Amino acid sequence: MGRLFIVLAFAGFVLLTVKSINSSNVESPITLQAASDGTDLYHEFIGTIEEGQTFFDIFRHYGIDMADLANLQEASADVYSLRKVYPGNQYKIRVDPADHVRSLVYDINDDTTLRITKTDAGFLAEKISAQYEREIHHVGGAIRDNLINAIGVGKDNILLALNLSDIFAWDIDFSTDLRKGDEFRIIVEGLYKDGQFRKYGNILSATFKNNGKDYAAYRFEHDAEADYYDPDGISLRKAFLKAPLNFRRISSSFTSRRLHPILKIYRPHNGIDYSAPKGTPVSAVGDGTVTFSGYKGQYGKLVIVRHPNGYRTYYGHLSRIKKNARRGSKVKQGDIIGSVGSTGLATGPHLHFEMRRNNKPVNPRTIKMPRGKPVPKRLMSAFRNVKSEMDSHLAMIKLPVYALAQ
Repeated sequence: MGRLFIVLAFAGFVLLTVKSINSSNVESPITLQAASDGTDLYHEFIGTIEEGQTFFDIFRHYGIDMADLANLQEASADVYSLRKVYPGNQYKIRVDPADHVRSLVYDINDDTTLRITKTDAGFLAEKISAQYEREIHHVGGAIRDNLINAIGVGKDNILLALNLSDIFAWDIDFSTDLRKGDEFRIIVEGLYKDGQFRKYGNILSATFKNNGKDYAAYRFEHDAEADYYDPDGISLRKAFLKAPLNFRRISSSFTSRRLHPILKIYRPHNGIDYSAPKGTPVSAVGDGTVTFSGYKGQYGKLVIVRHPNGYRTYYGHLSRIKKNARRGSKVKQGDIIGSVGSTGLATGPHLHFEMRRNNKPVNPRTIKMPRGKPVPKRLMSAFRNVKSEMDSHLAMIKLPVYALAQ
């Protein structure tokens, strides 16, 4: 695919480049480069922290003045400790002909860099936000067993899968609802630094076909906040999540090979039971106030949350209850309130989940949730422009042959 530069209107204009999903991140070995500021010749030592390596080892290896290292550590003490270095993180040290340090740059993480520079008054340390080049990546596939395996192995792909599940968490339970042959398409930012892919950024748009039903999401930013909207400009956020066991939380505890099937569900007369390993985190499906937190007969350890409009949700058989879920506590949608267990009348570890309205049981998997907030009318034209641009990109995604054969 050739490169195509486009302009997207979210809160302003962002320059992006279309790029294939199969971008590689090749780590550079330690190198020595020469640089000049027009007057004096400097040398740059560029490398990656190795296992067990410290800046003391690096300075000694390159013969850099050790007194400078002590001054650098003192200058950065209140900003970031140079003793906290981690394998795989990159550094760049610039020295003058006398082997005295003029600057040191260390990548603390993907988003933050420590920069220390020599001034007339001594060394000055500061944290700076990483500056990335942004390119558009197209990702598409189909479910064979679970979402993570469908997108691919590796940290970046796993995070992409989790972010996708977060976007559709109000409509799809990614632990139990997925079916073989379900299809997805994703438009996502690829973040590059020094010409190398570092990580994925924001998902700009996505579609998901689950059990024959189509879902779509478009990222739109206004009034300094970003949210995801359906094709009509209605926010995907609803009063309740589709399930109390969040795919992101589950996936953090299990490898992709063990991920399917993690959960099995069955429906007792007044709720849904999720069979899951002991310790699986349980989330509040909506904002509310805890009205009961403790042991209650056959429920075992139980949390009851009161929500607006007469709704209550019940989370039973817990192995433990979080401190933030005590009676009278306010909880937010997605907050962890406990862990799966087998307390009370339970033959094995599982979560008993109920939803009631005005004390009458309702089926949480079929109840119709009120629609989210719409894009402000004054911005609907801008939203439609974004949607049109994203639809063009989504149409470019070709699914793998095995997906089309389902």
